[in-house]
Amino acid sequence: MASGRSGVLELAVLGSLHETPLHGYELRKRLNTLLGMFRAFSYGSLYPCLRQLLNDGLITEDGACSRVSDPPDAPAESPLALPGRRSKIVYKLTAEGKERLQELLTQAGPSAWEDESFGVHFAFFRHTEAEVRLRILEGRRSRLEERLDGVRTALARTRERLDSYTLELQRHGLESVEREVRWLNELIATERRASPPAEERQPTQEEASRASMPGAEKPGPQITPEDN
Repeated sequence: MASGRSGVLELAVLGSLHETPLHGYELRKRLNTLLGMFRAFSYGSLYPCLRQLLNDGLITEDGACSRVSDPPDAPAESPLALPGRRSKIVYKLTAEGKERLQELLTQAGPSAWEDESFGVHFAFFRHTEAEVRLRILEGRRSRLEERLDGVRTALARTRERLDSYTLELQRHGLESVEREVRWLNELIATERRASPPAEERQPTQEEASRASMPGAEKPGPQITPEDN
């Protein structure tokens, strides 16, 4: 799917359906509850995303309709807008959808810690590898620290020209970012305490498979000076 806002919505939908199959209205309510940044999303943006996921084979739909009232803001083209009926179409992840979700959850580049996407990635941290979680948290902290430096520099330059209300607004924004940095510091410290040292790390599935292959080199017995 496309990058940017639609990519964020793709992750949010796949992550929510990973928890449990949902019909469209339930899915939107769940996004609104778990991901406050999605409050502005409407049926007009959610259903095209669902249709694309269906076309890509990442989700399936199943179910029928029952005689109940539609939500007032359901668009005419959505499955919810059948006259006098509420859609009971249930959306479920396919095997390909689960693979796509895991692919999205391994992404730890700048797109994962920008303002628009960080909250969505964080909401699904329980399904994310510890190493990826730590990279995202550290990247988010670095981005906010850069922002803090810029705001402080600009504030020092323009302080004399700002009225008291604008100055208080600038301070409020600065304090909000500082609070988030402190929160991130605590999360990063917790992640590091929970992560085992490198020498205690368990081999990955790929490493274990290579080690079990016929002809794979295995470590021989260790020779000490006393053996010579």
